[in-house]
Amino acid sequence: MIVNNLLITLKDKDAESIRKTQEVLLSMKGKIETLIDIQTEINIRPSKTAYDLILITKFESLEALDIYLAHPVHLEVAKYIVSVLDTQASVCYEI
Repeated sequence: MIVNNLLITLKDKDAESIRKTQEVLLSMKGKIETLIDIQTEINIRPSKTAYDLILITKFESLEALDIYLAHPVHLEVAKYIVSVLDTQASVCYEI
C-alpha cells in the first residue's frame, strides 16, 4: 500500500479558510476509484514553522497514485489548492 502525505500552509490562516480547504480536499472521497482512503487534519499547535493541514491519501500502488493525480476530480481540487497555497511538502511511502 502507498501512503501519500501532503503538508499544506495557506496564504490566509484564518479558521474559515483552513476549514474550507479541508472540505475541498475531502470532497474527493468516493469520487476517484483508485483512492482507497483520504483523511485531512488541521494542525492544533500553530507555530511559525508549522503547516496548517495534512492530507493523507492511500493507494494500492504507485500506478494507482498516478491515476489519482491525473483524475479530473483531483485536478479540479488542485486548482483550488494552488490558489490558496503558500507552501507545501510531501512524503510518499510504502507500507
